[in-house]
Amino acid sequence: MSTLLRLPTGIFYAQGVKANVLFFEVRGEAKEPATRDLWIYDLRTNMNFTLKQNPLTFDDLQDFITRYHPANRHQRTATYSEANPESRWRCCSYDELAARDKLSLDIFWLRDESLEDTANLPDPDVLASEIVEDLEAALEQFREIAAELGDVGYFLAD
Repeated sequence: MSTLLRLPTGIFYAQGVKANVLFFEVRGEAKEPATRDLWIYDLRTNMNFTLKQNPLTFDDLQDFITRYHPANRHQRTATYSEANPESRWRCCSYDELAARDKLSLDIFWLRDESLEDTANLPDPDVLASEIVEDLEAALEQFREIAAELGDVGYFLAD
């Protein structure tokens, strides 16, 4: 049994950077996959955290901690169902995961309200400002990588 916690974008590094935490159980070698189920908690969709104005707090993680059931993970109960499609806690079987393209763990099921409510989109100047901010952050990351590489240069051949 493994667990995936989908964290809000930008809470650890820069705006737009997604983070996930995977929890694994340690097992010995086996011919069969040890993971039979992947439990997923979505703390990303429709959650608006920022590094300064609305930071993620311990209280924000309480629902996940309760559902993770660390004392006895085998007694977990999914809250997601067809009757409750807006729940953040669900379980996917190994077969469901194996059927995904390249075993992608980019799993989401909650309706993203920001994508559906186009009437509430920010003004174009705000969007442009956010794009510039994201691009500048990405450029700074590339500069840091280049500085770490030092004199090792990579040049394109004509």
